[in-house]
Amino acid sequence: MTSHSAIASLVSCLLAGATAAALAQPAPDYYRGKQIRMIVGHPVGNDYDLGGRFLAKYLSRHIPGNPTIVVSNMPAASSVAATNYFYSAAPRDGTVFGSFSRNIPSQALMPQANLDIDPSRFNWVGGTSLPARVCAAWHTAKVRTPADLLKTELIVGGGGSGSSLSILPTVFNHVLGTKFRLVEGYKGTNDTVIAMERGEVEGVCATYGQFRTHETAIREGKLRFIFRAEESPLPALPDLPSIYDLAKSEDQRQLMRFVFSSTEFGRPYVLPPGTPKDIVALLRKSFASAVNDPELVAEAEKLRLDMTYRPPEVLETLLSNLYKTPPSIIETVKQLVPNIK
Repeated sequence: MTSHSAIASLVSCLLAGATAAALAQPAPDYYRGKQIRMIVGHPVGNDYDLGGRFLAKYLSRHIPGNPTIVVSNMPAASSVAATNYFYSAAPRDGTVFGSFSRNIPSQALMPQANLDIDPSRFNWVGGTSLPARVCAAWHTAKVRTPADLLKTELIVGGGGSGSSLSILPTVFNHVLGTKFRLVEGYKGTNDTVIAMERGEVEGVCATYGQFRTHETAIREGKLRFIFRAEESPLPALPDLPSIYDLAKSEDQRQLMRFVFSSTEFGRPYVLPPGTPKDIVALLRKSFASAVNDPELVAEAEKLRLDMTYRPPEVLETLLSNLYKTPPSIIETVKQLVPNIK
């Protein structure tokens, strides 16, 4: 009996182990016949929307079972409604995922009254796009390197307190002591570049992609890039220095990270808190495979759509760094940049 009991016990353990192993991996056909809802927290036609719909076309091919992916928009309150839905109400079975504003993590830590989430509880699937911000100067400007800005004034165009055109030079002046002189009243990057050509201003700070309509001026050397505003290298300009090279303390780096790291999230995609780990792992793998699909890469290049892959580990590191920001620095950011956009 003792021998039979031991054998029975061993069999039970083996069966339990096999069951656990089976549960640790989703069935190959888990998604077969299912529909996945991709929620985009922005309106139709927005950059997030175009990127999401483009991704959906390829992602289904890379998920075992090839589920149908339906894109729906939830743009209320600048994607806050979508974020709160992901966090509190969305199904936790892998049938709903999506994107929200890259500013959500920092807004949640400031905090923003209508944003009731803990970003660290999301399951980060990955991101697309690396909309790095850069500062550029007209060829007649005396400033040619980041270090020049510590001793030489550069007159730049601004678009209001909530615009990147104004936020970047304002933060640099406050944190690093640069000598940007901000002239407000310009509608955007194109408007400011035209003002540079007329001699009204000498430079502008904006998202790199917004300079694509000025390729001729760049090629002819009339429009020069001085630095990038992020720590991560810019693939299109790998030798362009980072403004972080001028930072002299960790406090300075932390304040700039809090303000500027949002662009490094790209267009982030998440699964709700509580989604089984096996489903998270499967979708992360499928997401990476889709974004790196040579066919997707080729079509994105043809469409001039930035689909740069942002691994989930990178997004988690960015988030972890945000959480390390001292409260005193967050308070400074709230006073300096009340509306991060």
